[in-house]
Amino acid sequence: MIETRKLCKHYGGLKAVDGISFKVEPGEVLGFLGPNGAGKSTTMKMIAGFLTPTSGTATVCGFDVQEHPIAAKRLMGYLPEGAPSYGEMSVAGFLEFIADVRGLAGEERRRRIDDAVGRLSLSGVMAQTIDTLSKGFRRRVGLAQAIVHDPKVLVLDEPTDGLDPNQKHEVRALIQAMSRDKTIIVSTHILEEVHAVCSRAIIIAGGKVLADDTPQGLEARSRYHQAVSLSTANPKDAQELLARISDVSAVEIDPQDGRVTAFPRKGKPIFDAVTAALRQANFQFSEIALEQGRLDEVFRQITQTERNAAMAKKKEAA
Repeated sequence: MIETRKLCKHYGGLKAVDGISFKVEPGEVLGFLGPNGAGKSTTMKMIAGFLTPTSGTATVCGFDVQEHPIAAKRLMGYLPEGAPSYGEMSVAGFLEFIADVRGLAGEERRRRIDDAVGRLSLSGVMAQTIDTLSKGFRRRVGLAQAIVHDPKVLVLDEPTDGLDPNQKHEVRALIQAMSRDKTIIVSTHILEEVHAVCSRAIIIAGGKVLADDTPQGLEARSRYHQAVSLSTANPKDAQELLARISDVSAVEIDPQDGRVTAFPRKGKPIFDAVTAALRQANFQFSEIALEQGRLDEVFRQITQTERNAAMAKKKEAA
């Protein structure tokens, strides 16, 4: 449904996007992750046909976005970064304008507008001009215009930016519901969003793809994967007890809340051994949990390694 091949965008000597290649299959929700300046929005703009690549190609449903831009855009809904729109228009007028642009007419036109308004809970602001709306409502109007023509592909750049927690939940539920019959790319720097809506995640930095896996696969790279953490009134005693277990590589105490975490040796499950040791010692604790891994730790490790390598390369060149 979406494919990029060695996609590049250069601004003089700056390589904003440097040879990115990936495919997104029907029904997938791809999370596109990276630090600020990683090339996420630039990549999204090239897929949407908003920016011309320096080299490489992007296709949507088999249509090259440069060679067949109209055909590709007919099948795509795009929410740009910041959700730009026409501030002097009312919400109703703006959505009617988008319906005109998309060639919607008759009963289908009314049905599609009503559906977008209902999904994004916009009925109460239809008469307001867009420049009087809060940032969250502007974002919702931007999402409404992206889905009004019921596209097969959605390209969403920071779709929950500026929304309150309730609104974020609603938009994430909407994305999950739409994923049943659409292919969706979601650019975000909010790691919880990956867990909430994505079936797959790509991490980029320096304009390059550094990781491509399921959220669970990325978490498995974390040192916290299969670690066991517990809360107790006696963290030092717990640390000493758990450190004696043969497959435990280290035991750490969180300086903030005193939570104790036992880390396994690579590939060694330790939950049963930890619980057995606690029972045998009649050790008192209030909570115990098996960690699945921490995506934020993996994200920092991957992106900081790339940043350090880039800095070292610059020093060598200098």
